[in-house]
Amino acid sequence: MTAPESAVPPPSNFIRDIVVADLEAGTFAGRVTTRFPPEPNGYLHIGHAKAISLDYGIAAEFGGVCNLRFDDTNPDTEETSFVEGIIADLRWLGYPVESDPLYASDYFEQLYEWAELLIGKRLAYVDDQDGDTISEQRGGFGRPGIESPFRNRPVEENLDLFRRMRAGEFAEGARVLRAKIDMQHQNMQMRDPIMYRIRAAHHHRTHDAWNIYPTYDWAHGQSDAIEGVTHSLCTLEFDSNRELYDWYLSHLPLPFEAPKQIEFARLELTHTVMAKRKLARLVADGIVDGWDDPRLPTLRGLRRRGYPAVAIRDFATFIGAARTNSRHEIELLESFVRRELNRVAQRRMAVLEPLKLVITNWPTDDRGSPVVEHFEIANNPENADDGVRSVAFTGELFIERDDFMVDPPKKFFRLSPGVEVRLRGAYFVTATDFVTDASGAVVEVHATYDPETVGGSAPDGRKVKSTMHWVSADHALDARVALYERLFSAEVPGEATGDVFDDLDPESRRMLTECKLESALAETPGGEVVQFERVGYFALDLREPMLFHRTVGLRDEWANIQRRR
Repeated sequence: MTAPESAVPPPSNFIRDIVVADLEAGTFAGRVTTRFPPEPNGYLHIGHAKAISLDYGIAAEFGGVCNLRFDDTNPDTEETSFVEGIIADLRWLGYPVESDPLYASDYFEQLYEWAELLIGKRLAYVDDQDGDTISEQRGGFGRPGIESPFRNRPVEENLDLFRRMRAGEFAEGARVLRAKIDMQHQNMQMRDPIMYRIRAAHHHRTHDAWNIYPTYDWAHGQSDAIEGVTHSLCTLEFDSNRELYDWYLSHLPLPFEAPKQIEFARLELTHTVMAKRKLARLVADGIVDGWDDPRLPTLRGLRRRGYPAVAIRDFATFIGAARTNSRHEIELLESFVRRELNRVAQRRMAVLEPLKLVITNWPTDDRGSPVVEHFEIANNPENADDGVRSVAFTGELFIERDDFMVDPPKKFFRLSPGVEVRLRGAYFVTATDFVTDASGAVVEVHATYDPETVGGSAPDGRKVKSTMHWVSADHALDARVALYERLFSAEVPGEATGDVFDDLDPESRRMLTECKLESALAETPGGEVVQFERVGYFALDLREPMLFHRTVGLRDEWANIQRRR
């Protein structure tokens, strides 16, 4: 298989070393097969991007295969819409699904037959106890487990009860099937884990064919084995599950060699939560607008915010795979986004909080109308091949409100009475007067321009200390702009109180509704990111016209963090 190319060379990591050693030893007869197994109960997030990078990257590097397999064993939370959304997210990220995806539900019959096989080997039994009792009897670290009174049921009785569970004769929660391992095992996962539960629920694929559903631990390793997976890559929280993974496989007639589970550190970012249940709560409680809210770490949220797929892939490649958990600064991710956008994004001028600037000595034509000039300004100074655009300039402009002060502090170099500044690519102007409303707020600034400074440079060589962006009032587009702060104010949400929702920032989004943009932005397609000069990078919404989301600012915050270290 192939994986998308990255500008970042993949660092060596322990997973790659294990695969190389297995190939050299002939462990899997030269095969490399991985899998990416999302549960279709939500959408992919940036943490999944790391797993995807590893799963697909390892397979591609060694000429193997990576299966997309949906872990659809929980009918209560899974939906076909999530399946479709995950496939779409994978394609956007650069990993096209070239064949029909696989499903754990494809293997329900085989899993059931293997469960009966374990019952026949006296390695599984039906337990009539409720979930709370089973949980209590498992004991804990330093507390012995208690064997179920049903643990030694005869094989024939267990088979009869298990078949009746499948037939739907018992109420939900009345019985479970458990593996018979060791109730005193130091690994809690090995204390007679549950393999099947009765669920009176409709499944998005098998519909109402099943009344019992396998647990993740029972379905996962066996699904890997059925597919011939060689290296089952998962995050560190499944470290204690590996012994159970291997135990199940060791007692079954597998079609291939038993796969090898390898754990790596999951991705954690500052100011971010990625637990799917917490993301689902943010959506369900209306704290965010949906799974594609630009404040979320979901791939669809990042896409809507304007994060390039290549930047996410490069970030995932850069951080690589580690054996221990750590938390990466979100500024590191943003640095990859900023680097890519600086290379490809077109430059435009946009005034987010407009203040009218009237040039009082601006010329008029023979009919008394203000003259309109046009200046050619580079689309992207980083790439000369991007050419130039024509920008209209006339006697009434919009500038940013905070680019003018009546009584400025000492180091304020922008526009103020008597101060000359450069208007980007156009002229030098000097503020001469201003108009206020009844509250004393400035609503209009008057200035004169120097016609000898056309293009933004003075023939006499004089310098100005500030260059400001602007938009022609007669040619401006009206737009809304969403500015974002961190959704969670704490670097580690919930660290202080134990509840991540205590650290939600209620001001994480500020919507500006009276923005003025240069006319060239009328041609911007949905989803494209442009740089608003002096302001930041902004993405045009995929659905709503003239709504822009701030992707990242211009300041390299990651570089500042590195310098402080």
